[in-house]
Amino acid sequence: MKSRDNGDMDKVTGVLFTEQSMEPGGGEFVLQEATLGLFLSDQPRHRFSIGSDRTADIPLRQRDGWILPAGARGICRFEDPLRLVMVTIPKPMLADVGASGDFRPLVGAIDPVVIELVLKLPHIASAGRLYRDTMERALVAQVAEVARPQDVAGPAPEDPRLQRAVVLIHDRLADDLSLDELAGAAGMSPFNFSRAFKAVLGLSPLQYVIRTRIESAMVLLRTTRLPVAEIAWRVGYGDVSRFGQHFRRQTGTTPAAFRAG
Repeated sequence: MKSRDNGDMDKVTGVLFTEQSMEPGGGEFVLQEATLGLFLSDQPRHRFSIGSDRTADIPLRQRDGWILPAGARGICRFEDPLRLVMVTIPKPMLADVGASGDFRPLVGAIDPVVIELVLKLPHIASAGRLYRDTMERALVAQVAEVARPQDVAGPAPEDPRLQRAVVLIHDRLADDLSLDELAGAAGMSPFNFSRAFKAVLGLSPLQYVIRTRIESAMVLLRTTRLPVAEIAWRVGYGDVSRFGQHFRRQTGTTPAAFRAG
């Protein structure tokens, strides 16, 4: 993504704060470190995607933005001039606050505490080291808390064979995985795998995939403005009506009502 830096760049201890002005456009991006973007101008014509070449309309207002993990790649396009603040957070800083950095992308409304801490960064560059360190650690801790993974998997199985299958499910949640593929990842026969999986996790592999998909969809519904059809596709449902049926069974409500609530 090409941008025009306005020169207001402050290297503060640990994090990198950059205020940028961009002409309409955008493009593909790949992030080497966890990064927070805070919009300083409205973007009613904004399109975005993570891990896909299918962008979705996600209008963002001033003080909206995103929090993305290291390694995130996607596409960002906008049709109006954009002013934004970007904060890059190195992995060691996340580790210092007990965070792995492996969190779900957040796009849309930003936690108000995070916003206030980000907007203070330009003013602490000349402050004492202790104050800078304290403020930066507070920001990183708050980002880690806001973006930490939801506990969608339940207790992790101790059997490393089942762990491999669970990791495969989460890594390829949108794929049409077969029982043979999951059993193969575990190095077990389909029959023995199904029996062991339910005995340990309390759900059949199919029930576990459905629950994980719906709980992932719940996160996206609450943290993004992606259309319901796009969210359904991202968590593995090509049929929106089927997604709605499974969502209602798991939550007792519709995706639209869940988002509104």
